[in-house]
Amino acid sequence: MAAPCRRHWVVFGFSIEEAAGEPGLGPEPRRLEPGPGGIRRVWPAWSYVVVETGAGLEVRGAGLRRPLPGWTEALSSETHLVLRGPAAARAWPRAAALRGVTEPPAWSRDLPPETQAPGSAPSPLPLLPGGFAAPRPPFFTPLPGAVQARQLVLGHEHVLMLGEAGEVYAWGGGRHGQLGHGTLESEQQPRLVEALGGVPMTAVAAGGWHSASISEAGDLYMWGWNESGQLALPCKALAEEQAQAKDTGAGEGAAAAAGEQPGAEAAFISIQAFPALLDLPQQLEVSRVSCGSRHTAAVTRGGELYTWGWGKYGQLGHGDKASSDQPRPVKYLAAEGLRVEEVVCGPWTTYVCVLEP
Repeated sequence: MAAPCRRHWVVFGFSIEEAAGEPGLGPEPRRLEPGPGGIRRVWPAWSYVVVETGAGLEVRGAGLRRPLPGWTEALSSETHLVLRGPAAARAWPRAAALRGVTEPPAWSRDLPPETQAPGSAPSPLPLLPGGFAAPRPPFFTPLPGAVQARQLVLGHEHVLMLGEAGEVYAWGGGRHGQLGHGTLESEQQPRLVEALGGVPMTAVAAGGWHSASISEAGDLYMWGWNESGQLALPCKALAEEQAQAKDTGAGEGAAAAAGEQPGAEAAFISIQAFPALLDLPQQLEVSRVSCGSRHTAAVTRGGELYTWGWGKYGQLGHGDKASSDQPRPVKYLAAEGLRVEEVVCGPWTTYVCVLEP
């Protein structure tokens, strides 16, 4: 009989210690210290992370760990932390959250019992009955009664929602094309992303100013800002960096890391206002996607992790701090024989749940 696999989390990129002004740990992967029963889920912000262990939720910052008893889900940001329990959702300022949420909350909302199928879980945060939460004022926004949501995610200025039939809605700020409507205009109410019509989606993700969705067939669509190559489309800023590196004699390795082909000419894309189908190597199918501030990570159905975009803090997991506008496999995970189950991007980090044989 085969031995059971062990599940744990590793993290790449900006560390909590760097956020607190302590020396950074470099671009190498770090194993996230488990709690009782291991770590089940993570909700990263820039300077702290909330984890779910077998004992419940716990907030971790530089040099501190505080239990969050009675809460089941988190929604974190640098201004506030929203927590959800069986009967209420509440928000605390970041400083109070790091002290263990023992002070009066900045916002509170009682939750009615949710009606759901036996054995199923409530709709995940940010969704709440009747609307959704955000980790900054006004904290709660109602949704039109006719809209039935399976998943909702938040960018810095925009909102993406997956409907019951696999349709995608987008609204909020649109100045970087992150809504996918073909314009740079903002939208005040949920609007169907018509370019994805007829292609049922299974998941959506929102970065700082870019967006992604996965189809039932495992195809990955991306749109929005491509300033750091986070859409895996040709990026002018990265090409200029590569050219400068070549001029200083340090270029060939950096160019290869970013995916540059010698002599290749590309139409640079700074904004992609319509969803674009991403071609992964070997036509790989995608099961999970997550977006950081300016980088993207995707898990294939075979358990591989591909990353691209901004890499200044090693958040791409390639052992360096190079950015890339090409999807690249994280070779460290494959070399260790680790199968990826889940990925969660923080603003400048990437948290990866892996199975270890």
